[in-house]
Amino acid sequence: MTIRTAPAPLAGRRRERDPLDRARRLRRLRRMRAADLMIALCWASAAMAIALWLAYGGLGHIVDAASALTAAGIVTGLVGTDLILVMLVLAARIPAIDRVVGQDAAMALHRRLGKPALYLILAHGVLLTIGYALTDGVTVVAETVSLFQGPDMGLAYLGLALLVAVVVTSVVAVRRRFSYEAWHLIHLLSYAAVLVAVPHQLSAGGVLADGTVQRVYWVGLYVLAFGAIALFRFALPAYRSARHGIRVAGVEQVAPGVVSLHLTGRDLDRLHAHGGQYAIWRFWSGSTWWHAHPISFSAVPMATIARLTVRDLGSGSAAIGRVRPGTRVSIEGPYGVFTDAHRVAPKLAVIAAGIGITPIRSLLEHSELRPGEATVILRGSDPAQGYLWNEIGALPSMHGNAVYTMLGARPRGLATWMSAEALARGVTITSAFPDLLASDLYVCGPQSWADLVIRDARAAGLPDEQIHVERFDW
Repeated sequence: MTIRTAPAPLAGRRRERDPLDRARRLRRLRRMRAADLMIALCWASAAMAIALWLAYGGLGHIVDAASALTAAGIVTGLVGTDLILVMLVLAARIPAIDRVVGQDAAMALHRRLGKPALYLILAHGVLLTIGYALTDGVTVVAETVSLFQGPDMGLAYLGLALLVAVVVTSVVAVRRRFSYEAWHLIHLLSYAAVLVAVPHQLSAGGVLADGTVQRVYWVGLYVLAFGAIALFRFALPAYRSARHGIRVAGVEQVAPGVVSLHLTGRDLDRLHAHGGQYAIWRFWSGSTWWHAHPISFSAVPMATIARLTVRDLGSGSAAIGRVRPGTRVSIEGPYGVFTDAHRVAPKLAVIAAGIGITPIRSLLEHSELRPGEATVILRGSDPAQGYLWNEIGALPSMHGNAVYTMLGARPRGLATWMSAEALARGVTITSAFPDLLASDLYVCGPQSWADLVIRDARAAGLPDEQIHVERFDW
């Protein structure tokens, strides 16, 4: 491991940092309260679905096994639909949610709700069919055929089929068989799955009858979910893109398969992007217009310029590297909590690998660091992976702080994020970061590699609240 810049200790730093530490912890406390409130609202919405059914007199309709199964089918359908609408809200990229927990955490919860929501909707269909069959005195098959012939039931079954397709393709083992572009297109079916089931929900049964409080509540949920998507996924990005007039000014070759896109526009500093954040970019060229890409800023935007750095990791990112100067660019965002604003500890520890340097570089640029406060490790298998490394030590914020490089392949057969040479020399995460437990650890790189860094940090006793990860996977 090679030292690039040595730290300069600062006497009395603990006393000087106390006000800043208190401010950070207060911000963290406010974020934790807001996050707890958001989770409570999610559960409250599911509870409200059941409460409105009870207020309708749902328990009063249970008189035998058939009506009990029917009631269970109605409840599972209401709760399942509620969870799907919550999932849509989480996927709407609402700024308030992003500021509190970040889009990565919101989408992680979105994915975790997928299976429960699907199981509830499946239970809804099965329980209702059995309940109706017992009531009508016919077989389940005959009841299914009869239901399918009813008004709006064809759309309900279509919505279920679309929902199954979305959830199945979201399973990691299945998802890896698709390109990101194909998976993203399939995932858009979740909107269609909800919409095509709306007529069935509003027309079937009396729980959501016209003029009832229940119907007003559910219509309000649909308006909230799809209104948030329309506003934050379409209207606001379209407005920002038109306002800032972003175009490609030039494409710079950084290394084989890696390019920096230099962008120009109006009032780009008004994007209020923080170092470490990313945005969703769409490049309006013949080969790239149909797909949006999540790409981190590799430099904090200034009034008229911004920079992205992209590695060729597939056909989509390769096409970005071939866009021509003058290409118009649309933006959604910026997003992410991989920023200095989410720090809680007095010291800063940073580990970046490969193209993971991009948010790290802008994070360090945007951070106000005192000498001796930060320690940075830049990890690469060989010197060719030193993308933007020469810029790190030159950042004003890194004056008097430590930057190390760790080059070399990992040893075969060992699960480690370090090089074979570093392991042979006895390097550990605590020897690399002597103040680790008093630091916020920022990690960015391939998922499997980053997981090993996090494993070592947790084993050393670093709490999760001091671990920040930016992943380049989907």
